[in-house]
Amino acid sequence: MDKDRVKGAVNDAAGRAKRQVGEWTGDTNAQVDGAAQQIKGKAQKAVGAVKDAARDAKNDADRERERQVVNERATDKEIEREHAHNHR
Repeated sequence: MDKDRVKGAVNDAAGRAKRQVGEWTGDTNAQVDGAAQQIKGKAQKAVGAVKDAARDAKNDADRERERQVVNERATDKEIEREHAHNHR
């Protein structure tokens, strides 16, 4: 999990708490600050999710490339064996 997602979750929760306290006390500044912190947290979580998805896609592509290389090597060895067998 990306660190932005963790920071985002913390900011989202803290903002929600701050906004709620502002609602209970009638403090509109606290409500606005809390809502802004929640928005920041949600944005951080979204950035983290994109980073996680990009990292996962890269890892998948790397694994697929490695599988292709292994398959190509196996095919090359089969061709070499058959070529050697035909030239006996």
